[in-house]
Amino acid sequence: MQKTNPLSDFDFIPNETSLSGVAEKAFSRLSFTFTHEHLSSIIEAALAPDASDNDRYVCACMLKNAQVASKGLYPLCQDTGIANVFGWKKGEFSTSNLYEDITAGIKKTYDERKLRFSTTVPDSFYEEHDPKNNLPAQISIFDSEASLAPAPSFVKAAPKDSLNFVFCAKGGGSSNKTSFIQGTKAFLNKERFSKLMEEELEHFGTSACPPYTIAIVAGGLSPEQNLLTLKLASMGAYDGMTYEPNEYGFRDRELEELTMKIAAESGYGAQFGGKKFALSAVVVRLPRHGASCPISFGVSCSAHRNLKAILTKEGLYLEKTVANPSELEGFCEAVKFAEKSEKSENNATEKQITSTGDIKSILSSLGNAKPGERILLSGKILVARDAAHARWQKLIDAGKTLPEYCTKYPICYAGPARTPQGKVIGSFGPTTAGRMDVYAESLMSRGAALVTLAKGNRSKNWTDSCKKYGAFYLGTPGGIAALIASEYIKSQEILDYEDLGMEAVRLVEVENLPCFVITNKAGEDFYENLR
Repeated sequence: MQKTNPLSDFDFIPNETSLSGVAEKAFSRLSFTFTHEHLSSIIEAALAPDASDNDRYVCACMLKNAQVASKGLYPLCQDTGIANVFGWKKGEFSTSNLYEDITAGIKKTYDERKLRFSTTVPDSFYEEHDPKNNLPAQISIFDSEASLAPAPSFVKAAPKDSLNFVFCAKGGGSSNKTSFIQGTKAFLNKERFSKLMEEELEHFGTSACPPYTIAIVAGGLSPEQNLLTLKLASMGAYDGMTYEPNEYGFRDRELEELTMKIAAESGYGAQFGGKKFALSAVVVRLPRHGASCPISFGVSCSAHRNLKAILTKEGLYLEKTVANPSELEGFCEAVKFAEKSEKSENNATEKQITSTGDIKSILSSLGNAKPGERILLSGKILVARDAAHARWQKLIDAGKTLPEYCTKYPICYAGPARTPQGKVIGSFGPTTAGRMDVYAESLMSRGAALVTLAKGNRSKNWTDSCKKYGAFYLGTPGGIAALIASEYIKSQEILDYEDLGMEAVRLVEVENLPCFVITNKAGEDFYENLR
């Protein structure tokens, strides 16, 4: 049913006509608050009859996270993302200094709102540094009739002379799940395409913080058009696209339903087993050259930070978000799943584990813990990720010993957002575990990384090393970074490599941090058991 007022989902801000102001307001809003539609879909997932206990628990934590972030202090996710801006010019609208003005607004927001600086810029082909401003941004502006990036449906409802935007903060985890196949006509039959969908959805895994919004695009006049359409589809730009086949592109309802079915049957659930691997799906079919059929798959993670805006000569229309999630219908009922100290699905009560700087004591406390058991972790943990691991490996390669701290504490792979004034730490959440798998042998053989915390499934190389060295991998829920920073972290200090910014080595004190045993010392793996 079509809305009588297509702009009812937007707040109107009169006299805001500067591009820098538009960018500043958009990224400020989307970094701390979600749309009503996205929050409602998480509530629905938590309350669904077929949701597992772990589905409900993770979704409930995500709702609590949204409530914390809505106060405007802790961003929704620690990875506040690369700033993506897509725009469509409609009618007569001046675009002088467009890129400079939008960039200025983005720079101001990331600085003043204490968002994380995630970009690195090259000094040479192999060396790089943190510019400490999260720039450059990705900015693309099209004509509203552009064939490379067809305008979203909301542009049709926009005033005649306007500049229409979709703003997105895209984290590295969800971007990394994009896959592309330069296929042929042979893929365009029901049996083969369905099998391809099953294979690609399996490869998504859980490291990008499901439940996901899944996007699939088949066709395209070029690889570039296919991938651009995929990105925009994952951002909600084409939610209003027609399901009626036509020469320019359309959505396929049957394949979207199949996507949701495959996602539910994967067993991954909302990270730790269940049915709620996806919240929604968008499957788009485009025209193509007869000799090629580009096909792409991608996700937007549970931190679905996308916002529409319409800039006119009279002012700005900015898509509404929810200022107080707790007022939504079903919110309180859903959040109760995270407020109970319930038994996990294997009927084992939560284990209390304390880290005191003696890794052998933690290994003993974990004992014969089985995959899927829920752990409450307290005490000191080391925080280090890609860049720190690379430096440790350089030490090893040079015949030097690792810093003593490496062998004393569990290692959590994370890179927090910058710390708000007066607070202990900025939004803090786990990063993808698999990126550190290459260091399994070099670290574990030296007594380091015997207990790790992160998110997502890992390689056989890592699970085999856990068995060889009696190590554990614990999964911490992704998508709840504001909640972790505000409720579970009591102190932090930088131990090493301060020049790495958000990737510096930290020592963090946590209290009752929720974790799940993913891989135990016997090499038993939770996700492998699901498969």
